Amino acid sequence: MDDAKKIRSALISVFYKDGLESIVRKLANEGVVIYSTGGTSGFIESLGVPVISVESVTGYPSILGGRVKTLHPKVFGGILGRRSLDSDLSEMKQYGIPAIDLVIVDLYPFRATLASGASHDEVIEKIDIGGISLIRAAAKNYADVLIVPSSKHYGELSEILESGHCSTTLSQRARFAAYAFAESSGYDAAIAGYTGMKAGHNEFRGVAGKSTPLRYGENPHQEGAFFGDLNEAFEQLHGKELSYNNLLDLDAAVSLIRDFSETTFAILKHNNACGAASRPLLSDAWKAALAGDPVSAYGGVLVTNRMIDEETAAEINLLFFEIIIAPGYEKNALLLLKSKKNRIILQAKPFDYQPKQFRTVLNGVLMQDKDLKTESSADFRVVTEKGTDEEVARDLVFASKIVKHSKSNAIVLVKGEQLLGSGVGQTSRVDAVRQAIDKAAAFELDLRGAVMASDAFFPFSDSVELAHKAGVRAIIQPGGSVRDQDTIDYCNSHKLSMVFTGIRHFRH
Repeated sequence: MDDAKKIRSALISVFYKDGLESIVRKLANEGVVIYSTGGTSGFIESLGVPVISVESVTGYPSILGGRVKTLHPKVFGGILGRRSLDSDLSEMKQYGIPAIDLVIVDLYPFRATLASGASHDEVIEKIDIGGISLIRAAAKNYADVLIVPSSKHYGELSEILESGHCSTTLSQRARFAAYAFAESSGYDAAIAGYTGMKAGHNEFRGVAGKSTPLRYGENPHQEGAFFGDLNEAFEQLHGKELSYNNLLDLDAAVSLIRDFSETTFAILKHNNACGAASRPLLSDAWKAALAGDPVSAYGGVLVTNRMIDEETAAEINLLFFEIIIAPGYEKNALLLLKSKKNRIILQAKPFDYQPKQFRTVLNGVLMQDKDLKTESSADFRVVTEKGTDEEVARDLVFASKIVKHSKSNAIVLVKGEQLLGSGVGQTSRVDAVRQAIDKAAAFELDLRGAVMASDAFFPFSDSVELAHKAGVRAIIQPGGSVRDQDTIDYCNSHKLSMVFTGIRHFRH
């Protein structure tokens, strides 16, 4: 093809070396001259592949503690030089600038360093200068240069090198340039967000990764898309394409299960848990979760924090459900679950959880930190004469985790680390209590000895009175109402336990 260009030289300078070896060996086998810096140069030498140090080209060593390595006209001239312009070629020859046809570079892990809780100075040192400049330069000159801005593109690069015998087409170079500008804009947005926050000058910059079209949005008449890389969060093992609503439910399910370390199963419908239980055995956790509301479980989203075994899979397989997500599946368990054609089976992966939430409102965007606070018994402030024993405290912790992930106004009723009933999305708290009690009664679940959790304070004592008459013996809530004392007095006069956490968990 007329726009095909042979790769004769490459500059490689990366932070992460994983997946690089096969690419380096392919380039070497094709006679490509390789330039490199620092640790990358040492890595390439260790493979027995010839490499030319950038320092020997520029005549300058890496200086200022590694802050300046590639920032030199002999490097950037070789990348930005236009092969179609005689004047550029003449200047490159005059100043001894070698042409560079391929640039493989990645960026210092700024976001990972920030997420790790590192100090401000450590975060600042992870602001890449040379790497981002190389990416932009090579992407700008995609007419002549192929830029690979991240290891996530190594697979596609390998295919191009193999099929084209180290030649690239204009469309390939243009596509990789688009990858590069997306990478650099996302990186810059993260830095701008951090430095803006520090300086008190925040601006919204919406960068979320590549777009995946969805069948439709929340309803068929609405268009929908996902921006990001779902493959980082899970592997789809079976089933149809995920929908907009599926992804909302999955986010709610993953968020909920992250709060549990015990063997736990949860069933969600419309982003709310309709069943949840913790048990030593996974199959028992599943049965207890399902028993909480077997009607709503139909067509639901299932989530657990343990590998699915064959016994549990056999029980699950009796229910029609949309999605299951788990850390893994035994071989026979997976075969069982795959028996339904459209059933979506996902294997969860550890991933960098987004710490911020965004929502469009009116003519702008709302941003907030995600609600990552989870209470333990150490956070309890007992405000009643009667305290809590170990069993009650365990149920209160369980209930507080579930109510945190339920739509406000929210009430949940729990006994023996099993969700017995919930009232969610109600316009009054007392209505949420009634709904939770009615739910439990519908499935003949005994509330005697249960505990109640509320996502926000009780404005009046009527909710506590209703719960007590239904059999509730202990309550967990944030506190903060001007009528808290009325609620405390009712609990004391009826020998109920109540703890305040001081943490509200509104979810709208």
